[in-house]
Amino acid sequence: MPFAKVYSAAVLGMDGYKVEVEVDTSLGLPAFELIGLPDSALREAKERVRAALKNSGFRVPSRRITINLAPADRRKEGSAFDLSIAIGILIASEQIQAYNLEDTLIVGELSLDGSLRPVTGILPMVMDWQKQGGKRVFLPAKNAQEAALIEQLDVYPFNSLADVIGFLKGERKQKPLAKQTHFPGPEQETGLDFSDVRGQEVAKRALEIAAAGGHNVLMIGPPGSGKTMLARRLPTILPAMSFQESLEVTRIYSVAGLLPAKQPLISNRPFRAPHHTISNAGMVGGGRIPRPGEISLAHTGVLFLDELPEFNRDVLEVLRQPLEEGTVTISRVNASLTYPARFILVTAMNPCSCGFFADPVRECSCTPYQVQKYRSKISGPLLDRIDIHIEVPRLKYNEMVVHTPAESSRIIAQRVHKARLIQEERFSSIDTRQKFNAVMTVPMVRKYCTLGKEARALLRQAFQKLGLSARAHDRILKLARTISDLEEKANIRVEHVAEALQYRHLDQKIWP
Repeated sequence: MPFAKVYSAAVLGMDGYKVEVEVDTSLGLPAFELIGLPDSALREAKERVRAALKNSGFRVPSRRITINLAPADRRKEGSAFDLSIAIGILIASEQIQAYNLEDTLIVGELSLDGSLRPVTGILPMVMDWQKQGGKRVFLPAKNAQEAALIEQLDVYPFNSLADVIGFLKGERKQKPLAKQTHFPGPEQETGLDFSDVRGQEVAKRALEIAAAGGHNVLMIGPPGSGKTMLARRLPTILPAMSFQESLEVTRIYSVAGLLPAKQPLISNRPFRAPHHTISNAGMVGGGRIPRPGEISLAHTGVLFLDELPEFNRDVLEVLRQPLEEGTVTISRVNASLTYPARFILVTAMNPCSCGFFADPVRECSCTPYQVQKYRSKISGPLLDRIDIHIEVPRLKYNEMVVHTPAESSRIIAQRVHKARLIQEERFSSIDTRQKFNAVMTVPMVRKYCTLGKEARALLRQAFQKLGLSARAHDRILKLARTISDLEEKANIRVEHVAEALQYRHLDQKIWP
């Protein structure tokens, strides 16, 4: 039988798709041709497969071997096709029988000695295979737990090419991996807790509101005031991830090749803190065949940008569309891919270059022009998309040495959870997966953020005096709605609007 066909898979964006590995062996000068738009890493599969077959006790036929990866109009990359190519060659050269592999997905990278190495993107591959009616998957043992998240598939983990062939021949008995009957909650404690934070009650209150409603935050304060400490503790008060959220985040990390080896399912909300030297592609994703960037890796969690003005302005401006839409679309000549990017943006900055503008203790060494130049690195449209602007002032000595224990993350998280439940019930009839106040559309704001006479008068006065934009107006309403949810009030009161206005620090004519 000079021809064989087996099935493998590739990843495009967040989705896997089936790839038919067609192998033909014909008379002619010995050759090994790989077609179907393979990239350079995939072209090297010829040498890996050749050595793996020889070192596993098989032979490479002295024929013209042609391997086609269909569909041939999609570019393929990576090393996940090695195992399927090797099995196809063995079937086409009649070294093993043409077993019924119509319902079997075969993926895995081969070492030169025939052992199997793990590959990236397993979860989207097996999810697509299950949707297409597949029943089994053969893959490296180190990828097995990740694939076993899909309950409808029989997952067979192997350590080498010889193990796979022994199983197909019936010489090796192996049962599919046992299905997981339960999924883990959040992993080990991070050791971070809001009880560690002394003072900064205004900032802690603002972060509680941000967690309850999914709002973005900008913290302004001198060095050492606790901005980074506060930001790193925000995930500890966010609601626990649902299984669907965990699965979606795991898909992103699987595609990016960042899934921890012993952690098949990510169940802690991500916290990403890229350095300010990051590029556009590093932030939003990219590459010749695009991969997820930091904003997608922070999906359902927190993206923390410390020293905000130090980031390249172009990098900051590309955040504007994802902050509005919760997705990022990357267009290339050969593909246009969309990644999820719904996160809480937390940013921090000093009030000026030296960090001590308006500081009561240390004198600022910046000129007014330098202060203006430093602050103007952040554009107005980006600031408009950040709901909460707060000052994080220098701590006084008495605040640092106080022995009264501060409120723990567990207590704050309980209030946040109650507020999120109120929002889920409010938006239960709306077809949206993200059910919290920050993502309300304009019609939803008009429906759920109605104000009484006093509250409306206060907001009108603030709008006229501060010169607020329409976007800022709506974001204040969303903030007030979240504050009222935290207090379990059905209506937005004047005090809720007043507190929301206090969190628009940069609109209060203090920002030059």
